[in-house]
Amino acid sequence: MRTTVGIIGAGPAGLLLARLLHGAGIGSVVLESRDRAYVEQRQRAGILEQGTADVLRAAGAGERMDRQGLRHDGIELRFAGRRHRVDFPGLTGGRSVTVYAQTEVCKDLIALQAEEGGPLLFGAEALAVEGATGDRPSVRYRHEGRESVLECDYVVGCDGFRGVAREAVPAALARVHERTYPFGWLGVLADVPPSHDELVYARHDRGFALLSMRSPAVSRLYLQVPADTDARSWTDEAVWDELARRLETDDDWSLARGPITRKSVTPMRSYVHEPMRHGRLFLAGDAAHIVPPTGAKGLNLAVGDVVTFARALTHRRETGSAELLDAYSATCLRRVWQAERFSYDLTTMLHRAPDATPFEDRLQLARLDRITTSRAAEADLAEAYTGFPVG
Repeated sequence: MRTTVGIIGAGPAGLLLARLLHGAGIGSVVLESRDRAYVEQRQRAGILEQGTADVLRAAGAGERMDRQGLRHDGIELRFAGRRHRVDFPGLTGGRSVTVYAQTEVCKDLIALQAEEGGPLLFGAEALAVEGATGDRPSVRYRHEGRESVLECDYVVGCDGFRGVAREAVPAALARVHERTYPFGWLGVLADVPPSHDELVYARHDRGFALLSMRSPAVSRLYLQVPADTDARSWTDEAVWDELARRLETDDDWSLARGPITRKSVTPMRSYVHEPMRHGRLFLAGDAAHIVPPTGAKGLNLAVGDVVTFARALTHRRETGSAELLDAYSATCLRRVWQAERFSYDLTTMLHRAPDATPFEDRLQLARLDRITTSRAAEADLAEAYTGFPVG
C-alpha cells in the first residue's frame, strides 16, 4: 500500500491530521494498534483550548462538541481558605476553553474518517519506521496476522511515548530533557453533578486537589498522592473526605458526594524529545513531549503539532517550498517549551513536595497571592491556560 502521509496512531492527533490532510486534498493512511472500541473508550484529557476547539470546528468536527461540550470562561484558585476566580475572556480579549472529553473527540473524528476520509486500519500494529532519511520512508506493520509495508512520502508518528516512531530517531541525534515528579494524581469519576460550574484548583498543606467534570452529571476529581500509590488502597469514603479537606473554603461552599465509578493514578512527568523531525519522519504529541496534566496542555500541544505539519505540507504542495517543513521542529518546540514552562510553574505552585520546607510553603502562597492581586500576573496565567498561538 502506498500513500502520501503514513500516520501512526489514531488518537486525536493522528485522526485530526488525517482530517486536515483530507481537506487539503492530500492522501493519508492511519495505522492504529488497538481496536475501534478501545480508542473510543480511552480516557484522557478533557480541556480543549480556544484554538483547539476552533480547529475542530473548521475541520467539520465541532457540531457535537458545540452541542454537548461545556464552555468555561474561567477557573477558580483556592488556597488558605480563599477563593479567587480567573476571568478568561476579560483577561485575554474573549478567549475561553471547552470541557469535552478526548474520547468524544476521537468518536467524532473516527466517524468523519470512516465516512469521508482515507484508510483507517484498526488492529494494525506498527513494527518499525524504515528509510526515514530517504525519499520514500515506509512503515512496517502487522494487520490481521500478516506483515505488510506502507510506503509513504512522509511519516508522522502520533503513537505516544512508547511507540516505534520515536525509536526511529538515532540516539546519537536525540536530545532528551525530562523531570519526574515525586507525586501523582489519584483521579476518580463520580456519578454526581459537579460542585462548582468551573474547574477548581486548590493548593492545601495536605496536597493539591482539582475539581473538574466530564458532563453536568459526572464529576472528575483529583488528589495529589505519592507516586507509588495503588488506587485500590483508597476507599470511596476516604477519597471524598480528603477532597472535602483540601477544597474547603471560609464560606458556606460544600462538596457534593456520589457513587465513584472509576479510580486510577496518573504519574506526573515533564519530557521533551529534540528534534521533532528526522528526515521525513515527524513526531507529534506524546511521541515528542509530555507535560504534567496540571495545565491541561497534552492534547492541545498534539493538536498544535499536527496543525503545523498539515500547514507546512500544504505549503510545500502549493509553492514547492520546503521552508515550513524544514522549520517544523523549531516551530513546534517554541510552543512546546512555553507549555512545559506553564505546566511546570502551575504544578510547582499548587503541589506540595514531600520534603517541602516552611520557606517553600510560603513561596507558594506568595506566588498565588501575586496572581490574585496583580492583573498582569493573572492575565499571564489566563493567556497560557487558554492557549499559545500555533506557529
